[in-house]
Amino acid sequence: MKTIPIAIVDDHTLMSKALENMIAENAKYRVVMNHPNGEDFISGLENISELPAVVLMDINMPYKNGIETTEWLTEHHPEIKVIALTMEDDEKVLIRMLKAGAKGYLLKDMQPAILFQAIDTVFEKGSFYTDFVAQKLLKVQIEDAKNASLLSDLKEREKEFIKLACSELTYKEIADKMCLSPKTIDGYRDSVFVKLEIKNRVGLVLFALKHNLC
Repeated sequence: MKTIPIAIVDDHTLMSKALENMIAENAKYRVVMNHPNGEDFISGLENISELPAVVLMDINMPYKNGIETTEWLTEHHPEIKVIALTMEDDEKVLIRMLKAGAKGYLLKDMQPAILFQAIDTVFEKGSFYTDFVAQKLLKVQIEDAKNASLLSDLKEREKEFIKLACSELTYKEIADKMCLSPKTIDGYRDSVFVKLEIKNRVGLVLFALKHNLC
């Protein structure tokens, strides 16, 4: 029976050793690499006779973190599949890791059976997502769709107002800049607040920064 070569990249020694021991007990897999950070892992790839098929990748590591290392692998060794193995349950981190090229995302408190299922699925089919990840992705998709709808409702003059609102200009100065009356600017402000479901200028600036409107 052909075994699946696995690499572990994790700066937590106890965690990486426990993973290696657990994997070693299963004849279907074998650990061919175990490194404490992405930089050492990438260097190790140059000297190994057999590349790993699947990498269990921690995210928060010194020298080169999991996102950076996964981006490098996606560019230089796209055939190597990465499964993020982390304590991070933040959807922003999840999305960054998936955009970097990770094919799976598991929390470190998962059951061993889930880990082996993820390895098999990623190796054979290309990707594996738990219900947790699916729910996170669905939440992000819903938020993206909502934000896209909000942005599409904005008129060009309202977008111009938002850009100026990100500056230190007062509303009166914004009115002068746009050659409009302060009353009209107040109308733009109230309309934008309602459309974007925000309550103040700080919220407006945060929304604008997030969506590259200023």
